[in-house]
Amino acid sequence: MRLTVLGSSASYAGPGEACAGYLVEGGGARVLFDCGNGVLAKLARVADPLTLDAVFVTHGHPDHFVDLYALQALLRYAPAGPASALPLWAPNGLFERMQALLSDRGRTELYEAFECSELIAGEPVRVRDLTVTPRPVEHTEPTFALVAEADGVRLCYTADTAPTEGVVAAARDADLLLAEATLPDAYAGRAPHLTAAQAGALARDADVSALVLTHVWTTNDRSAMVVEAAAEFDGPVSVASEYAMYEVRPARHRKGS
Repeated sequence: MRLTVLGSSASYAGPGEACAGYLVEGGGARVLFDCGNGVLAKLARVADPLTLDAVFVTHGHPDHFVDLYALQALLRYAPAGPASALPLWAPNGLFERMQALLSDRGRTELYEAFECSELIAGEPVRVRDLTVTPRPVEHTEPTFALVAEADGVRLCYTADTAPTEGVVAAARDADLLLAEATLPDAYAGRAPHLTAAQAGALARDADVSALVLTHVWTTNDRSAMVVEAAAEFDGPVSVASEYAMYEVRPARHRKGS
């Protein structure tokens, strides 16, 4: 399985960055996890958006879905004619909320561009030979971590989350944990997000093999984030950056094995 970071920023993007968006390829499938502001342009640098098999949106904050509007235009006005509706998996009610910004014609084209289905906690979604299971986490509205499994490996993307048992359960035994790490230590507990140290503790408690920090506030010191996470987790730690690629490989060993 391969993970390509398209957007690593939280809420607003820094120079050359984008907000939440990750290309996951495995089991013969190519899917997008979140589609925040700036993601579509980044995706076009590494893959043809028309080759996506599905899009998964973790929750209804704009920095995780707003580029769906751009993707809608690309799908409906593709060079060879309108593309087939792209499967879109999202929390209940998000697709309906998106229509509020659109004209009658825009709403019609939204339905033509996407075939939307509701994410259900614990109910796996199969895309070719890739399985994606949504797991509920604690944020400001219904939010799901996404657990992708294919080719004998497991990737967990936390989405936005407070440090709770729910996200530990979602991340359990992941070969790669893509964990949000929005907050500087000084803001720990001020919002339902993780600090780098809390993401490290999550990786440790969930017994994952490697940790990638993402959803980074643009003014954070990314080098310091690695140090803070590594103080809690003794496996490989890195901070996501646009176009970074990670090959997700089976763990060689786990605790107690």
